[in-house]
Amino acid sequence: MPAHQVYDTVIVGGGHNGLVAAAYLARAGKSVLVLERLDRTGGAAVSTRPFAGVDARLSRYSYLVSLLPQKIVDDLGLRFAVRRRTVSSYTPVVRDGRPTGLLVGGGEERTRASFRRLTGSEAEFTAWEEFYGMTRRAAERLFPTLTEPLPARAALRERLGDDTAWRMLFEEPIGVAVEERFADDLVRGVVLTDALIGTFADAHDPSLAQNRCFLYHVIGGGTGDWDVPVGGMGAFTDALAGAARAAGAEVVTGHEATALRTDGREAEVDFRTESGEGTVAARHVLVNASPEALAALTGGPAPEHAEGAQLKVNMLLTRLPRLKDTSVDPREAFAGTFHIGEGYGALGAAYAQAAAGELPAAPPCEIYCHSLTDPSILGPDLAERGYQTLTLFGLHTPARLFAADNDKTREALLDATLAQLDAQLAEPLADCLATDADGRPCIEAKTPLDLERELRLPGGNIFHRPLAFPYAEESAGRWGVETTYPNVLLCGAGAVRGGGVSGIPGHNAAMAVLGG
Repeated sequence: MPAHQVYDTVIVGGGHNGLVAAAYLARAGKSVLVLERLDRTGGAAVSTRPFAGVDARLSRYSYLVSLLPQKIVDDLGLRFAVRRRTVSSYTPVVRDGRPTGLLVGGGEERTRASFRRLTGSEAEFTAWEEFYGMTRRAAERLFPTLTEPLPARAALRERLGDDTAWRMLFEEPIGVAVEERFADDLVRGVVLTDALIGTFADAHDPSLAQNRCFLYHVIGGGTGDWDVPVGGMGAFTDALAGAARAAGAEVVTGHEATALRTDGREAEVDFRTESGEGTVAARHVLVNASPEALAALTGGPAPEHAEGAQLKVNMLLTRLPRLKDTSVDPREAFAGTFHIGEGYGALGAAYAQAAAGELPAAPPCEIYCHSLTDPSILGPDLAERGYQTLTLFGLHTPARLFAADNDKTREALLDATLAQLDAQLAEPLADCLATDADGRPCIEAKTPLDLERELRLPGGNIFHRPLAFPYAEESAGRWGVETTYPNVLLCGAGAVRGGGVSGIPGHNAAMAVLGG
């Protein structure tokens, strides 16, 4: 049970954003209580050993880091590091009956040569360099605003200072820019994938949901790079929990918040544990959960139901599989993002099938190998024997497709997804899968409904609700974390400028409490 009955701030949820807020507030001298429903902190940013008797500590739900500002790491004195991947991406394809692919990384000349070999000229490489030069400049200018008070739309546009980039990112469907700038179907698809991670949308969706997803995927860190967390994602949240506790925050697990009452000045939070129930009072309450969860706690009107659209698969291999494209080493191909079935036309077809209520016949996905960049997540024996992890993220599989029979649909989708991967391999993936202590293959798959059940992500939506552009709209508040209750703030992914492993909503909620 909590040590006190009254706190300056109670934080509902011990995910990474809640821990960021707790650390900032406790360092500022506030009394802070974090109530976490599960028996551990970290939320979706955790590392676990999912396979019985196997010493491999995998980032189970979230995998890579891009949006975490170095400011938060420095402010909180976190002992946490990331490593840059040597390869950005590899995308296999068959052209003229010959297995080949596009390798991005390993130096400019090697990337240029890969584009030339795939497309027959350097035109696509030139377009690629110009396009990502523009997004990198946008990242340099926009990323710092994410930990500042929420700017007005016009102010953010002025900060960007590039009308072409503004139109591409904020006004026209991203499909317009992709089709205008690139001609090759595979290159177009690789570009588009950043607009579809966890987002069920077409390239030309008029809602611009795909644009908002694309924006957050290309501005992280001021560079757009996606890096590997050393020690796994759990190393980050363990460091955060340690920083919060060291600053004086009280963090209790196995405490589920059940109700929230407030008059706008003072608030009470009811909670339950295995041994009983209790209530704590606070001046401020920060909710590190979805807007749907906030509505359930307060009895307020529920927002529109969110829906996730991804398949997450974790695997442990005894070795990396050989590729049909012998021009690239598997250690390079899997070190970056390995795209499967993500040509532009294939992505469009998969979206259309899922929108019609069918599982995509050729499910698109992307894969990477954490242990190539950071072997510390493997036990010494596994590392010495050459074992590797693989993490797969499938696209265009909305939660609605699993409603009738989650288990049967998961199995069918996993089979179809692995068949897509096998089509690019010179040997079946099954021949490379490790087995656990009970002799079972080391592979697990999570559908949106699984994520909803395990993590209470609404509809399995990894962003809690559709992403918002990072500027002020009606009722957005000074920091983008405000709610209809003056002393209740969102500090999770559902805040404006939320989503991803960033800590930004936690930072911004703390600044709102402190009057920044």
